[in-house]
Amino acid sequence: MIKMNSEIVSPGPNNTLLNKYGEKVTPPNGWSFLPAGDAGITRKITAKGIFWRVQYKKGRRMISKGIWAPTETIIWAKKEVEDTRNTDAYQKKRVSDLKRRAKKQDEYEEDFQKEVEKYLKFHLKYKSYEKLMAIAITKHAVPVGSGTVARTAMIPIEERAAKAVIAWMRHQTTAYDNLQIARIKGERRAVRRQLAQKSIVLLEKYRKGDSISNSCPLFRAIRATKV
Repeated sequence: MIKMNSEIVSPGPNNTLLNKYGEKVTPPNGWSFLPAGDAGITRKITAKGIFWRVQYKKGRRMISKGIWAPTETIIWAKKEVEDTRNTDAYQKKRVSDLKRRAKKQDEYEEDFQKEVEKYLKFHLKYKSYEKLMAIAITKHAVPVGSGTVARTAMIPIEERAAKAVIAWMRHQTTAYDNLQIARIKGERRAVRRQLAQKSIVLLEKYRKGDSISNSCPLFRAIRATKV
């Protein structure tokens, strides 16, 4: 007998659903699926306590595909949210929220770029390269929804900046994207560590002001940036 309460299920083969025991389950009659994407509607539904959340693991994160819930609950939630969003008060608040978020994002981009520049700390003769590289890394890393390390608040911003530099160099100055890495636990992480060490050695040349040849992979990557 299917329990009518909140459950976590995962996608199975051929559009099936699996419960926490790996068994195939079917949503109750009269239920519909609401794809993820509108948090307001989802919150209304989940507040009722009767739903199945469909989620799967991607790396270390759990990704929600949406929820199954009684059709009448979904219809009610959509109408409630729509009615609220059509009010003048909501529209004014939304405009205000968007401006606040945009300002916060601009401030974060500025702070993040400064931290990237601090980490790079190139020699005076390579300061122009430092600026170009910092701008390129920031533009790639900080957009909302980018999923990069720059978007996590779990580590200090200076650490985020350092990791973002290494990640950018891994893709721009090494053959990482085309490597055939064995499907062995920990192998990809080990490869990343090796490439990170090479990137750090390369950065030191720019920090010390060493002569750089035109064939330097970082030199080519910086010259290719479009900022």
